Amino acid sequence: MKLSRQIKPISYLKSHAAEVARTLGERKEPLIITQNGEAKLVVQDIESFEETEEALALLKILALGSRQIEQGKTQSVGGVMKRLRKKKDKR
Repeated sequence: MKLSRQIKPISYLKSHAAEVARTLGERKEPLIITQNGEAKLVVQDIESFEETEEALALLKILALGSRQIEQGKTQSVGGVMKRLRKKKDKR
């Protein structure tokens, strides 16, 4: 993806909103919106946004798991299975 082709001023977004929405849905590439020559916004289609959010959620889970491993906050599978069997037997 070449972002340099996906940079437009805010005035372009204002006057071509329908076209931008259609193009974003087709290309699945974000659009960088500038204001006074500075990048201010990133606009993307909802499907791409949802995929990004899901990926970030998974990365956060992985980071949390890595931290827990580093801190020694883990349990062996055998120990967990033993505890679950005890709970089951109590029912």
